[in-house]
Amino acid sequence: MVDSNKSNDSSNSLAINIRELEIDDLAPVYHLGEELFTSDLYPYLYRTWDEWEVIGLYNTDPEYCLVAEVDEQLAGFVLGTVISKASWTYGYIIWLGVSPRFQRRGIADKLVDKLVERMIEDGVRFMLADTDPANIPAVNFFTRKGFGNTREHIFLSMNLSKHERYKKLLAKERKREKTQKITKSGKMRSRAGRAPRQPEVIAAEVSLNAIIAESEDLNSHT
Repeated sequence: MVDSNKSNDSSNSLAINIRELEIDDLAPVYHLGEELFTSDLYPYLYRTWDEWEVIGLYNTDPEYCLVAEVDEQLAGFVLGTVISKASWTYGYIIWLGVSPRFQRRGIADKLVDKLVERMIEDGVRFMLADTDPANIPAVNFFTRKGFGNTREHIFLSMNLSKHERYKKLLAKERKREKTQKITKSGKMRSRAGRAPRQPEVIAAEVSLNAIIAESEDLNSHT
């Protein structure tokens, strides 16, 4: 539930091609997002960005997943969706990113403008976008694009590895693994010391198993 990295607010005379995301773009878009949404700069963006974000939106909302190309190079992307609730239809810009090599060239402007154009054609009358509050360039960009009514999110976290329940489960799992190793080791020693069975013993056992199976089969039909 996020968006851009740095602003792109001065347009140069670049030949920018905006098109729909294609299957061959999935990996490059994902890796560009990894480059932009780092844990040092934007911890929340980093935690929520993964390959399934790209794949999922590509599968469900391909018409709202756009990429920008400059000289056949990936320059940026925007991933959005449409949410229908009661009589309202909302457009939601989930992710917006521009390669550092093409920032401040109007890439983000063209991506968002094209997405807005598509959503208007599809009946969307209200747009949403959100970002990490520390992502000031993105906040300034969206403000310049006409987004307003800013609200800050508060994200809380808890390290469950320090929770008592987690410690108990971990201790239980370690005990189970230790028991399995002991049991497996005992079986291996037992097999190693076991004398080969004689053929007549094996034949008798097979006959006995057949009798038991027949008896059980008869009982199941009574």
